[in-house]
Amino acid sequence: MFAITGITGKLPDTTSIVRRGLPRLAAVAMSLVALETSSQPTNQPANQERASIMTMKDDLANRSTDIRWPPGFDPLNADLFSHNELFINASCERVWQHIIEATKWPQWYPNAKDVRIVSDASAVLKDGTVFRWTTFGLPLESKIREFVPFTRIGWYGYAPGTEPTFYHTWYLTGRGNGCQVVTDEVGNGPDAANLRQTDEGLMHRGHDLWLATLRWVAENKAN
Repeated sequence: MFAITGITGKLPDTTSIVRRGLPRLAAVAMSLVALETSSQPTNQPANQERASIMTMKDDLANRSTDIRWPPGFDPLNADLFSHNELFINASCERVWQHIIEATKWPQWYPNAKDVRIVSDASAVLKDGTVFRWTTFGLPLESKIREFVPFTRIGWYGYAPGTEPTFYHTWYLTGRGNGCQVVTDEVGNGPDAANLRQTDEGLMHRGHDLWLATLRWVAENKAN
């Protein structure tokens, strides 16, 4: 999620991540995330260049029609939009648990830091939760709008004290013994428009990274 002017557009350096002690398997997943093909919809040619799906036009073409967008956040009218999906070989219940344990994100997702729930004393996300966190070095506040256990979660994103300009969603569906995970996001306003102009694929790459590390933590039986 990117909601404030001043984003550098740099993803975390995997070498520094390894030095900080992230398990090797996760580091490998992150270093290969740009080559990850399983996050592409199955109707796309396997030999299609990765860069092509990093455009907003392609993400809009592949967006999930099952997402419930709040008023004002229609992807077709958005200044910025990203669609990502990935099959995870774990139950949706297990994947869901890692998503709602937001304060633990920094343990496995290097773009999340200082996550804290400010609306109550709960240790996990739930309907109406307000939480603050830092991503790409920038402070954000988010509020849960939709919460359907094991299936749907969506939250607004904004700079503290301002109106929401981003809306981030997760949509989980069981597939065999695993879970198909979709994460779509809409951004509105000057910051989103500027990001599209300067680095259109940044949000897509960031969400690829999130999905890759989510898969690692969910499929790791030790977690």
